Amino acid sequence: MLSGLVGLPLVAIVGVWCCPVAWVRRVAVGGGVALLLWTGLVLAHFDVHTAGWQMGEQVPWLGMLGLNYALAVDGLSLPLLGLNSLVLLLVLASEPPVVRPRLYYSLLLLVGAAVAGAFLAQNLLLFFLFYELELLPLYLLIAIWGGARRDYAAVKFLVYTAISGLLLLAAFFGWAVLSGAGGFDYVALHPEALGLGAQIGVLVLLLLGLGIKIPLVPLHTWLPSAHVEASTPVSMLLAGVLLKLGTYGLVRFGVQGLPQAWRVLAPFLAGWAVVSVLYGSLMAIGQRDMKRVVAYSSIGHMGYVLLAAAAATPVALVATVAQMVSHGLISALLFALVGVVYRVTGTRDLTQLQGLLTPERGLPVVGSLMILAVMASSGIPGMVGFVSEFMVFRGSWSVFPVWTLLAMVGTGLTSVYFLLLVNRAFFGRLTPALANLPAVSWGQRLPAIVLAVLVVALGLQPAWLVRWSEATVTAWGWG
Repeated sequence: MLSGLVGLPLVAIVGVWCCPVAWVRRVAVGGGVALLLWTGLVLAHFDVHTAGWQMGEQVPWLGMLGLNYALAVDGLSLPLLGLNSLVLLLVLASEPPVVRPRLYYSLLLLVGAAVAGAFLAQNLLLFFLFYELELLPLYLLIAIWGGARRDYAAVKFLVYTAISGLLLLAAFFGWAVLSGAGGFDYVALHPEALGLGAQIGVLVLLLLGLGIKIPLVPLHTWLPSAHVEASTPVSMLLAGVLLKLGTYGLVRFGVQGLPQAWRVLAPFLAGWAVVSVLYGSLMAIGQRDMKRVVAYSSIGHMGYVLLAAAAATPVALVATVAQMVSHGLISALLFALVGVVYRVTGTRDLTQLQGLLTPERGLPVVGSLMILAVMASSGIPGMVGFVSEFMVFRGSWSVFPVWTLLAMVGTGLTSVYFLLLVNRAFFGRLTPALANLPAVSWGQRLPAIVLAVLVVALGLQPAWLVRWSEATVTAWGWG
């Protein structure tokens, strides 16, 4: 059952290359629909009351290297698998590129398969392989279909991600060798076999490697460039799903895998999280490009995940999953809407945009959805952003009250920079240069509408989100 989450996108890739060009997009979208339905089947078979791994699959592969094809799912990985399948489908259904559609959709599907494999992997080397598998497709997606400076952004992404992978590989080898596990399967790795100093050394390598992927300040500089130059669907996939590989790895290998070392470094990690939150928020305030505002917003909001993970109370650990899903939905929604604005107006410069909410000749539906999205990102009650951030603060307060209070400042700053964005671009009188904007089709709006519905639905009924992970991650909590 779990292999289907990895295999279905690969089957769709074969279909993309075998069908006529006119059918390429339909086949790709069909593969995305099949993947989402298959994910629903996994959800239906998942027992929310079981804390451990479920639906395990294992096939011997390269025994001499300690590499086995081992998959399983638990409450940490399952919500992220659902997020991956949903965002991938919406990206595939977005506006198609002008050139080379076979390669474009194949690369998107390959990224989706790699992400699913990383969330399901039960072997450190297998996780590393899937973690690295998304590197080249995403590089090509930026380098071929990106903006004017796409070569610079793609190379920068490639270099940073390659360094991240090397640090992870060094950490995994150190963990396996120093613990005497004789293999890389998760079940064979016992943290107590490592001394505290060795645990801290392995964890530092993991923090650096995964900190690039999240990204955390000052390892973040690749992200704004990648987002600005990437096409809208790629930005949606990058912010909505790819960044979660980093935070997933921190919770999986740090909180669960190396709890003693994590406890020692937790105060430092909480401070690091707050630096990322405040830096990302302050940088977003000074941006003129709408995409850069959302990109720096992502840096800040991913810091909340690290803060909750550092606290590692049961509520905080549930909050890590909720915040990852919440950020994935909201950031994908924001990038989708920015993409529509850019496609219609030809600019993302906030100094050139004004009055887009005007009902007669503007973009009233897009503007309304943007207001909803920024409200969700700002933590307004009734939306999923409020639920996840409140849980982060509630779970972290008892452990790090000062750091939590400073992180709350970041929520206020989120309201500031998004209020500036909405006020500049959507309110006021529509400028003559933007008069008679072309109509936006419902197909172009559909991905944003689906995401907006989920943002509100999960905000009104958060149990639909937290129930999947509660049993699993609360078992790792310290308080």
